[in-house]
Amino acid sequence: MHIKGGFEKAKKYIESHSKLGQDKLPQGPCITISRETGAGSDVVAENLIDFLKSKIKNKEVNWSVFDRNLLEKVIEDHNLPLSLNDYFSAENRSKFTNMINELFGVHPPMWTVIQRMSSTILNIAQVGYVVIVGRGSNIITAKLKNSIHVRLVANLEDRIKHIQEHYSIGRKEAIEFIKKEDLSRKNYVLNNFKKQIDDPLLYNLIINTSLVSYKDTAEIIGNYVIKRFPELFEISL
Repeated sequence: MHIKGGFEKAKKYIESHSKLGQDKLPQGPCITISRETGAGSDVVAENLIDFLKSKIKNKEVNWSVFDRNLLEKVIEDHNLPLSLNDYFSAENRSKFTNMINELFGVHPPMWTVIQRMSSTILNIAQVGYVVIVGRGSNIITAKLKNSIHVRLVANLEDRIKHIQEHYSIGRKEAIEFIKKEDLSRKNYVLNNFKKQIDDPLLYNLIINTSLVSYKDTAEIIGNYVIKRFPELFEISL
């Protein structure tokens, strides 16, 4: 995802939902995507957003994709996460605080990067109409009724090809990148949430993008979302 363009979309998303408030817009779906490096989460996420936009009843609703880099950028801009405060009731804010405390075991004396990341993810997820990629988002949002969790996998050769094309690098560099990223993601989830990232019980859907195209993957996820939230979407008979 291009960070500058993605950040502008994220800003528009947060500001629009802050203005609308809970009373004017029903809670939307939050789809989290965990992925093996190179399994095509970037393409799938964008295709998924386009699919859901085409099916949603309220065409004025803003959707957004948040990946690791964009979440970090949002956290840097304090006005964006804080602007969501008006959206939430005091009861919800208290509930989120309790959920963060439960995740990390104790109430922290000060926010660490990971705790701030988790808090931002939880706030965005509660609003919905969003796809969140990585950062243990499936674990952070596991208790939210509007969350749906997806894991993307693919064979190594396909992942190498995708990384080569995406970053315009050679095969050797792509292999090293995949090894480093996969290990980093595994350790991030294990060290911070005490979970195994490839545990199938953490996900509603696991899709092999070597066998299912990115577009079809997005539509499979999208149709599952529509089935879970039929009141929000136009359903063809």
